[in-house]
Amino acid sequence: MSAISAFDASGAPSGAANAYSQLNSEDFVKIMLTELSNQDPLEPSDTSALLDQMANLRTIQGNIDLGDRMEALVAQNELASAATLIGTRVSGLSETLDSVEGVVRSVVRTDEGPILTLEDGSLMRMSNLLRIDDQADQSTGDAS
Repeated sequence: MSAISAFDASGAPSGAANAYSQLNSEDFVKIMLTELSNQDPLEPSDTSALLDQMANLRTIQGNIDLGDRMEALVAQNELASAATLIGTRVSGLSETLDSVEGVVRSVVRTDEGPILTLEDGSLMRMSNLLRIDDQADQSTGDAS
């Protein structure tokens, strides 16, 4: 069995999605030695092609890992931005696309992005936010 056959047609490792990214240099050398020791001496395989394929697969997996990290960073930044709105009067569209307005009481992180919970219990996605009022302009119920 060729070491390359451990990879599916898309070039990704078969089995676990991140199995290839967990290979270290020692694992890489073992794969190379296994490939070289199992080849047919009358029809040797092109080791430079194998090295190129392994390097390309490693680069692709690195790009996938980087993309995953970037998505996590964006999600953290969105949540941090939404959290700064707690106590602020906002207006926008609710989950049912009704117009809502109120003071943000809490923020929840979801796969679709942060969701603001308003004082009346309405839910509003951060992406449906249309207006943010200055905190100094908010009415507190006091007559001044």
